Amino acid sequence: MRPARQQLVDNLLPTIEIVDPAEDGSFDPSGLFAENTQEIWLEIGFGSGEHLAQQAIDNPAVGFIGCEPYINGVARLLSDIDKHNLTNVRIYRDDARILLRALADASIGRIFILFPDPWPKLRHRKRRIIGPSTIPSLCRLMLDGTELRIATDDPSYKEWILQHMLACEEFEWRARHPRDWRERPADWPATRYEMKANTAGRQCSYFTFDRRR
Repeated sequence: MRPARQQLVDNLLPTIEIVDPAEDGSFDPSGLFAENTQEIWLEIGFGSGEHLAQQAIDNPAVGFIGCEPYINGVARLLSDIDKHNLTNVRIYRDDARILLRALADASIGRIFILFPDPWPKLRHRKRRIIGPSTIPSLCRLMLDGTELRIATDDPSYKEWILQHMLACEEFEWRARHPRDWRERPADWPATRYEMKANTAGRQCSYFTFDRRR
């Protein structure tokens, strides 16, 4: 790791990191941010953090929580936080499922799950973050009428996502035309992984689900 990034890990990260939340559904994230924060958005697996950082820049009245266990990705996001003086970002560096269990009901205004590990082998698919063990948690956390955004470049995971999300009555798929899931919306910043997938010729899918009222 570059010395400058290591310094951010040592000095900046401890000031914005979420550590050991109680897994009892009582953690109110509003206390992490300024009093005038309008709502809180969550990104699960932010990778190198370019999407989260841009969203935080574009939406200064929103508080952002990013989950990412890999320190190199965390360090890259810290660089953007420092460069742009972002005060509306907090980081959780453990399994996102722990945080999902900790957060209070209806505490999140939008969730992003962009290009998660597809776990392509059949015996590993139970590890996928989108599935019957986590979708109820997403429902519990999200305010009525809010958005869940999911992206993947893996064909089997695309089918898996639609199978499990459409089976959940609490979510409604927003797509009405093929372009609605084949084209990334304008307010959805690109990720480094997405650009690599496009260069490799893999078709990316962009899903938006509304939490039913």
